[in-house]
Amino acid sequence: MKESLQGIWDFLKTNGLRQAFDAVYRGRGTPLQKKIVFGIPVLGILFFLIVLLVIVPLSEAPSRTGASGTQIYFTVRPGMSVREIGKELHERGVIDSETKFWWTAKLNGFENKVKSGTFALETGMGERDALEMLVYGNTVTIRFTIPEGFGVREIAARLEDEGLVKADDFIARAKTYRPYPYIEEHENVRYAAEGFLFPDTYEINGAFDTARIMEMMAENFDRRLTKEMRDRAKEMNLSIYELVTLASLVEKEAYHEEDRPIIAQIFLKRLRIGMPLQADPTVQYLLDVPKEDLLYRDTEIESPYNTYQNVGLPPGPIASPGTASLNAVLHPADTNYLYFVADRNGNNYYATNYADHLDLVDRVR
Repeated sequence: MKESLQGIWDFLKTNGLRQAFDAVYRGRGTPLQKKIVFGIPVLGILFFLIVLLVIVPLSEAPSRTGASGTQIYFTVRPGMSVREIGKELHERGVIDSETKFWWTAKLNGFENKVKSGTFALETGMGERDALEMLVYGNTVTIRFTIPEGFGVREIAARLEDEGLVKADDFIARAKTYRPYPYIEEHENVRYAAEGFLFPDTYEINGAFDTARIMEMMAENFDRRLTKEMRDRAKEMNLSIYELVTLASLVEKEAYHEEDRPIIAQIFLKRLRIGMPLQADPTVQYLLDVPKEDLLYRDTEIESPYNTYQNVGLPPGPIASPGTASLNAVLHPADTNYLYFVADRNGNNYYATNYADHLDLVDRVR
C-alpha cells in the first residue's frame, strides 16, 4: 500500500494529473494511471470522512454548562429534527459536534426514531451515546423541591444544580415577571417575581424551560392563595402584595411554628405606630453572602430594602413565604410584645420595652 501511494505521488509530480486523466480516457492508460484516475473519488470520500471525524469536532468546541458527567435534563419536543436536537445538545455541552451527531443519526437510521419527552443526559457523553439514549432510553419524570424562605437567587441556583435551567436565565426573567395583577409594580424592586413563586415539591412530565417552571410556580402560588385568605387580607386593609411582603419577613425571621404569629403581630404593630421594622433579613437580602450576625455598619447600607433606615415595608418581598407565614400575617397573635431577639438555635425571646429587649440581647447573644 505504501509503495502504491508513493508511486501515485511520484507520477503526479512527474506527469501531472491532467495527463493521467487524458491517457485513461483515450484507452491508453497504464495500470498505474488507472489506479490514479479511479482512486480519486475514493480519496475524496476518505478526505471528507477525515474532515467530518477529525476537523469538525475540533472546530466545533463544545459549549459546556458544567464539568463532564454533569446531569442535564433534555426535552425532545414533538416535531424536532435531528439537526435541531444536535444543535441544542451541543449548546448544552452534551456532545462535541452537532455535524457528527447528524451524520451518526443518518448513517445508523436514527433520524426518525428519536422519541419525544424528557431524558436525563450527561455533559460530554458523546454523539452516539446521546443518540442511543434518545432512541432506546426511557423518558423521566423530574422532581425538584424549593424550600420555604428561598429567594429568587436561591431558587435559580437550586434549579441549575438540578440541571434544569441556567441560573442567569431564571434570574433575568424573574426581574420583570408579573403574571397576576396583585404582583404590583414598585420602584427599586429587585425581582418582580420575588415572593410569588410558591415553595413546594414539583413534578414535570413533559417539555419545560425557564418560562414554564416559573409559570408553574406562580400558578401554584395563585392556587394556594385561597378566597378566604384574600378576603381576610381585605378585612385587614392589606393588599396581596403587602401580605406577601410581610409574610416573607416572617418566613425569614421565624424558626419555629409558634413564633410566626407573634413576629407577625410585632411587625404589624410597628407598622401601625410608625416604628421601623428593623428586620435583619431585609439587610441580609442586600448582601452577596449572608452573615451569621450583622454588624452595625451593615444596618447603615443605603437601600429601600433596609428596614433599619426606612420606616414601613421594603419595596417588595425578600423570599418565598409558605402557607404558615401567610396565615400568621392574616391571623397574628394577640400580645403586648414589641421586640424580639433570636439565640444561636433560632429560639426567639420577646420583650414589651426596649430596656428589657437590650437585656435579652446581652443574655442570648
